[in-house]
Amino acid sequence: MPLIGCIADDFTGGTDLANNLVKSGFRTRQVIGVPDSDSSNEPVDAVVVALKSRSIPAADAVSQSLAALEWLRRQGCEKFYFKYCSTFDSTPEGNIGPVAEALMAALGVDGTLFCPAFPATGRTVYQGHLFVGDRLLNDSGMERHPLNPMRDADLVRWLGQQTQAATGLVDHACLSRGEVATRERIDQLIAEGRPLIVTDTLDDAQLTTLARASAHLPLVTGGSGLALGLGALYQPAVSDPGQLPPAQGSAVILAGSASRRTREQIEHASTRLPTYTLDPQRLADAFDATLEAVMAWATPQLGETPLLIHSDTRPEAVEAAQAQLGVEAAGALIERALATLAERLLAQGVRQWIVAGGETSGAIVQALGIAALRIGPEIAPGVPWTHAATTEGDIHLALKSGNFGAPEMFTSAWEIIR
Repeated sequence: MPLIGCIADDFTGGTDLANNLVKSGFRTRQVIGVPDSDSSNEPVDAVVVALKSRSIPAADAVSQSLAALEWLRRQGCEKFYFKYCSTFDSTPEGNIGPVAEALMAALGVDGTLFCPAFPATGRTVYQGHLFVGDRLLNDSGMERHPLNPMRDADLVRWLGQQTQAATGLVDHACLSRGEVATRERIDQLIAEGRPLIVTDTLDDAQLTTLARASAHLPLVTGGSGLALGLGALYQPAVSDPGQLPPAQGSAVILAGSASRRTREQIEHASTRLPTYTLDPQRLADAFDATLEAVMAWATPQLGETPLLIHSDTRPEAVEAAQAQLGVEAAGALIERALATLAERLLAQGVRQWIVAGGETSGAIVQALGIAALRIGPEIAPGVPWTHAATTEGDIHLALKSGNFGAPEMFTSAWEIIR
């Protein structure tokens, strides 16, 4: 019976969290969407339900998250974890705040933490302000995100725009005094009527402090970093992700993210691998013909060398597509194109995949008909290899959040599974 039930607002976030839970010693299972039936008899300590709810209307995100919560409660989970991006991807309307408040109400809890920090990937919070490396969030490139532009690094203020209840802060000075002082501050804020508590976090040790200090809270929220502290709290039997079956078949990278790090990865890989750049405006004018052209280019080259297919990530190209098609329509068009290509490439024998971008990953996982993922070895912090069954056979899959991974990841990751 699982102890921890997790709800992730996108598929890359789900594998990110599952990866850190495994590293913390939890036997972890990830499912895609809310299953139609109860879980298998496989012994696990944690279950992650991965949704595609980050950028949909807030009411729909709440509905899906509550359905996931109800399913997790039926599995016997005792502690719950709402996982969102370590860059707090959201808008002034949601979806982080509305989902968290709905989960609190359903569980009948008085307060919860908001801990997006993941220091291993450069995401830290100081005085309530989120940093990406040495840059404030709103100066990190995230201010130009096509769906969830993050223009304010003050998480207390940003969260306050999304919620009905008041927000509070556990700051660095409090954390430095340790677990007892931190728990007292959490309880004080809840008693004062500020139940939505943003937490400073500068390093992994503070993640452990927060995990211990919030042990009495049935619900916590955050990025995947907080999961690294839960192992010290629960001390589960050490979990070995084990070796996945050897990878077979052809390899393809599908990148729909326009993040700064993904652009670096595309730039590195495009000088070493066969590469095709998707033009959103051409897709809008001739969708079927464009995909036929991609397949005609890709099919004869499938083999040992991975192929890279990516959306045009140049800022001027992204802006032009958004101006012509609209922000949401431009993003949805790329998702649909890459998901359709994934189906066709699977039928051509592609069995090894790297997918870049949360929305892109969600579309492709659904297109491939994947119901669950087995977590394997880590490629980079927050990015594991996974193994899944499809109607065409077993595949190896790495779902990468846009800003995760080293610049050479698209060329170096394959040796881990071969």
